[in-house]
Amino acid sequence: MQRIESLHASLQSGAMNQATFHFYGELNDFLPDLKKDTPVHCSFNSDQSVKHLIEAAGVPHTEVGRILANGAPIDTGYLVDDGDRITVYPLAEDGCLPIRPEEVRFVLDNHLGRLAGYLRMLGFDALYRNDYQDIELAEVAEKQDRLLLTRDRRLLMRNQVRRGYWVRSKIPRQQVREVVQRFVLAGQAVPFRRCIRCNGLLQPTSKEAVLDRLQPLTRLYFDEFRICPDCDQVYWKGSHYERMQNLIDQCIC
Repeated sequence: MQRIESLHASLQSGAMNQATFHFYGELNDFLPDLKKDTPVHCSFNSDQSVKHLIEAAGVPHTEVGRILANGAPIDTGYLVDDGDRITVYPLAEDGCLPIRPEEVRFVLDNHLGRLAGYLRMLGFDALYRNDYQDIELAEVAEKQDRLLLTRDRRLLMRNQVRRGYWVRSKIPRQQVREVVQRFVLAGQAVPFRRCIRCNGLLQPTSKEAVLDRLQPLTRLYFDEFRICPDCDQVYWKGSHYERMQNLIDQCIC
């Protein structure tokens, strides 16, 4: 009898705590289909922060706005209690998150090269390398105060990353429209001011300065040129310009 009571006490002391999470709006994008728009029941050991448990459910902290515990506001460091009812709202409750012009500085992961090019075409500061490691991306985002764009939700869960966004679409042209709409960037676009190749700011240059680099028809029909001081790429309004302008119109309409 004494051994049974001792075993019961041991089981009681090792019992898991329980809490219920309610995720609203676009935070459901991160949940399995069976858990979308329904209470999520969570078992956990003591001394677990609400940030840890939210991210254990698959939701990066960079996507989270208001958090309530039993109806009262809390921050991400709150230690969840047994029986808590946690309500989690998205950072952008209406789907849009306007950012000031000085904050429009992006760094993109290795899978978003086309999106980086489109953002540069619109004039936005968009760092990209196809060999960035996750730790480098997190460090660049932190040290340069850049907003990290990624298709890797685990990357957004790194503590260093304060501002980030999980790009939903897999199609580059849809991705750029998604980012422009999310951060309300249409009014801040200044197309063709950045180098699509390296992100540098373009400068006007004379035709004579680049004449030896031009094809015969380009020499004949074009007179206005820009050059990137960082990678030396030359730009002019060639046959591609109209296609690019059509894309820009679609992105910022």
